[in-house]
Amino acid sequence: MPSLAPTVTLPGATHHSLDVAGVELHYVSAGSTGSPILLVHGWPETWWAFRQVIPLLARTHRVYTVDLRGFGDSSTDARNDYSEQAFAEDLRALVEHLDVGPVHLLAQDISGGLAFTFAATHPGAVSSFIGVETTFAGFGLEMLADVNNGGSWHLGFLGSPGIPQLMLDGHERDLVEWAYGVMGTTPDGVTSADLDEFVRAYTGPDAWHGSAGLYRSLFTDDGRTKALAESSPLPMPVLAVDGPNFPFTANSLRQVSTGEPTSVRIENVGHLVAQEVPDELARVVLGFIEPIDAAAAAAS
Repeated sequence: MPSLAPTVTLPGATHHSLDVAGVELHYVSAGSTGSPILLVHGWPETWWAFRQVIPLLARTHRVYTVDLRGFGDSSTDARNDYSEQAFAEDLRALVEHLDVGPVHLLAQDISGGLAFTFAATHPGAVSSFIGVETTFAGFGLEMLADVNNGGSWHLGFLGSPGIPQLMLDGHERDLVEWAYGVMGTTPDGVTSADLDEFVRAYTGPDAWHGSAGLYRSLFTDDGRTKALAESSPLPMPVLAVDGPNFPFTANSLRQVSTGEPTSVRIENVGHLVAQEVPDELARVVLGFIEPIDAAAAAAS
C-alpha cells in the first residue's frame, strides 16, 4: 500500500484516510458551507485532476474528492476487489462516513459506470448526478474499444487480465504522456509538474490494479449495467457535460434516467474537461446545482 502522506495538496484542502473493509481510501475535503459535492476522477487521473476545480466550488460548497481504490494514494493491494461494484461500494461507504447528507455526484471518463451503479443502488445518497465526457458498458462504452471504427487500443490493453502489470513497469511515463497528448487539447491545461504527479501515482506494478479493474468491467459487464438502468433508472436531476465527444454523454445518460437530462456542450476543449477548462466546468456545475439546492431548501 502506498503512503497516505500526500505529495501534492491545495491551500485549504485537508487529506483523510478511510478504511473500507480493509481497503484504505485517500480522500480530500475543502470548503465549510453549502451542499456537498463529490468529485470522482477518470483515467489516467487521481484526485489531482480536480486541483483547479476544487477551489472554485469550495467557495460556496463542501467539496470532496477521492482516489479510487487502486489509484493514487489509496490502497493498491493486488488482493483487493477491483470490480465496478466494489468501486461503487466505496462511494457509498465514503458518503455514509462523511455524514453530510446526499451529495451532488460528479464523475468523468471511465468512472461513469461505477458512479451510476452507486447512484442507481443508493439514490437517497445522491441529490444530483453529473456525468462529464462519460458513458457506460451497454450504452456506448464498447464503441470506444472498437479499434476498427475509431476506438482506442488502450481499453482492451488495460482490460486484459495481468497485461498492464506485466508490460508497463518502467514505461509508466510513456503511457501517461501518450494519453494526455491524445486526450488533451488545451495548452498548459496540464503542466509538466502535473504530469510528474500523475506519473508518480501510476508508477509500479501495483499501481495498475485500479485501472485494470475499471477497464475490465467493460468486458465483464454481461448486461449488468443495462439491467440496473432498466430496473433502477436515475430519479435525481442529471447533467450531461460533453466536450469533443458531444452528444455521447447526453445520449448515454438519457437512457439511464427517469427524466430528460440537462445537456451542456463545452466548446474548444479536449476530453480532459476538468483539467483544461476548470472555470467553465465549475460555472456549469454551480449553475446546475444551485436551483436544485434552492428547491430542496424551500421544501424543507
